[in-house]
Amino acid sequence: MRDKGCFHNFVKYASLNVLGMLGLSCYILADTFFIANALGSRGLTALNLAIPIYSFVHGCGLMIGMGGGIRFAIRKYQGKRRESDVIFSHAVGLAVGFAACFLLAGLLLSGRIVALLGADRSIFDMTRIYVRMVLLFSPLFLLNNVLLAFVRNDGAPQRSMAAMVGGSLSNVVLDYVFLFPCRMGMFGAVLATGLAPVVSMLILSPHMLRRRNTFHLVRCRWSRAMTAGILSGGVPSLITEVSAGVVILVFNGILLAMQGNVGVAAYGVIANLSLVVTAIYTGIGQGIQPILSSSFGAGNREDVRRLLRYALTAMLLLSAVLYGVVWFGASPIAAAFNSEGDRLLQAFAEEGLKLYFIACPFAGFNIILAVYFAATEYAHPARIISLLRGFVLILPMAFALSAGFGMTGVWCAVPVTEALVAGVGALYWSKGDRQMLVRT
Repeated sequence: MRDKGCFHNFVKYASLNVLGMLGLSCYILADTFFIANALGSRGLTALNLAIPIYSFVHGCGLMIGMGGGIRFAIRKYQGKRRESDVIFSHAVGLAVGFAACFLLAGLLLSGRIVALLGADRSIFDMTRIYVRMVLLFSPLFLLNNVLLAFVRNDGAPQRSMAAMVGGSLSNVVLDYVFLFPCRMGMFGAVLATGLAPVVSMLILSPHMLRRRNTFHLVRCRWSRAMTAGILSGGVPSLITEVSAGVVILVFNGILLAMQGNVGVAAYGVIANLSLVVTAIYTGIGQGIQPILSSSFGAGNREDVRRLLRYALTAMLLLSAVLYGVVWFGASPIAAAFNSEGDRLLQAFAEEGLKLYFIACPFAGFNIILAVYFAATEYAHPARIISLLRGFVLILPMAFALSAGFGMTGVWCAVPVTEALVAGVGALYWSKGDRQMLVRT
């Protein structure tokens, strides 16, 4: 009976959060599709250069939300309600602090940021519009991520999922309206993305207005230890999100040197689709986080083991389906983002899709394992796994393989990196799982 109940909770939380994360990932995918058709390859290139900034803002929101949500769930199930409120108050304070920094960057440094991203004269203005608007809308992105995490950890995964999907659907609708009937160009695309978290928070608001929430803002002294604990628990989520932006940034530089804007545009198709695939794995990980943390807080060792087993099994099944779709659908997928019918772009994108997404099962394993360690307050392996796949291995691998094998090497850099990190993660799992369970 207990195993059945654990499986029911896994299906409930993981499925709802996967749907929600798919909705969130459609922010950028919708932009990619509509911008490619409305603004052509120049617009697609500008978007791809600007995506790392969105990834960083979104990643900071996830870091605060996930880190705070983990600590909130554990303290809540330990009956420490006052400490739970203090955690939420610190998370909101951190979101405000980060938002202030991003706002200043958007007002004062957007031009310099775009120059550092590598935009040339033909796409500089479009890239700058997207970057500046993302930074100016950062308070909404950050607060939305914090509320999503706390509502999900407060026993309302349906509400969290509805908010993520509702925000994404509004983005898709507004993308079309602003880009085509209104002809607002790149400004319209990023405005649609920036308004989406408003819709999401409106959907979340009844949870607080009807007093169903168990977290509240309270007056408290600012605690460095509490701040460090929230950030430490959320760093793996930040690295997972930011690493996608870093990979895009590095690959853009390599591809600009090798094939110019056409190579970057082809990678834009792959990179944006990879955000959707990554969102599925992140959805599984974030979905099981509340029940992992609550089981850990309650000392239910077997439930912790079962949940990880369910998550990894689901990940492998989904990976097989996803890669099958990419392999057999590479041509129409590339064509959907190639409104100008560029043959070179089409060829690059098709080859890249088939090679790049070999990484699916390895990436899924790494993401879920990092969340597993973080959710059980064993953050060190989570940080190591995230750093290896996000920075330490992927960067030299990208340069080395591209130098040795050209475009094929670029596409293979991510699969090779993820496979190596999965080996490291498996070692941490085998050595650290017993220690983690003892601490429960």
